Amino acid sequence: MYTTLISAEQLKHLVHDHKPLMIFDCSFELMKPAEGDAQYERVHIAGAVRAHLDRHLSATSREQAVNGGRHPLPRPDVFAAWLASVGFRAHMQAVVYDRQGANYCGRLWWMLKWIGHENVAVLDGGLAAWEAVNGPVATGPDQPRVPSNFRASEPRAVLATTDDLMKHLELPDQTLIDARAPARYRGEVEPLDPVAGHIPGALNRPFAENLGPDGKFKAPTQLRAEFLALLGDRLPSSVVHHCGSGVSALPNLLAMEIAGLGRSALYAGSWSEWCASPDRPVARG
Repeated sequence: MYTTLISAEQLKHLVHDHKPLMIFDCSFELMKPAEGDAQYERVHIAGAVRAHLDRHLSATSREQAVNGGRHPLPRPDVFAAWLASVGFRAHMQAVVYDRQGANYCGRLWWMLKWIGHENVAVLDGGLAAWEAVNGPVATGPDQPRVPSNFRASEPRAVLATTDDLMKHLELPDQTLIDARAPARYRGEVEPLDPVAGHIPGALNRPFAENLGPDGKFKAPTQLRAEFLALLGDRLPSSVVHHCGSGVSALPNLLAMEIAGLGRSALYAGSWSEWCASPDRPVARG
């Protein structure tokens, strides 16, 4: 069972041995939402299911949403119904990947944990790593699949709410880590949300810092040293991750788990939900 990362070679072995497996292509371009589908159709891991951030990994209506923000999570039953529609089953190993440095596949990795499915792993290095080991690929659109009876079960991941953050704001039992780029964190620019800045007391670690030059996650020892340096005297168990809309925070959450620092909480509404109300404090600089 792979629960954090899986290498391209390890995935090749699973495929070769016909293990119960489902691979998901989560490629996405934030400023060009249709581009991820085009990337998938040009080339994807053979047999991979298309998982689109807006259509499958976010609520498509207010009634389906469990939080606010630009990419609200769908209710667990709604998400599980989509997984059932593509034939996913409880005994399967899930493997998720993208072309964007685990920025989008991390969302599906976390969501599967959130609805109780532990054996899900991110393909380290994404599609490029798979192609580097000559893994089989395919082209064209996703194909219909035989549905299953998959259902959500008890959550294995912690979802923090805006009320949770407000109750513990700047207290020692809560440490916020913001995964956005430094200029957005400081409030110097804000291309997506109506207010610039960050949640008071939040630390900044851009999600891309978890990867090495080869596009793969850094070694666990290096990730551990970097996060402990960022946290100082704060406990890893106090960490709540966030970003702009609860997506790019996930590489940080995954990296802490790879580093042996436990599974942190996620504030899925993130800055886009936080800044939607003038009653919530904003910090800059």
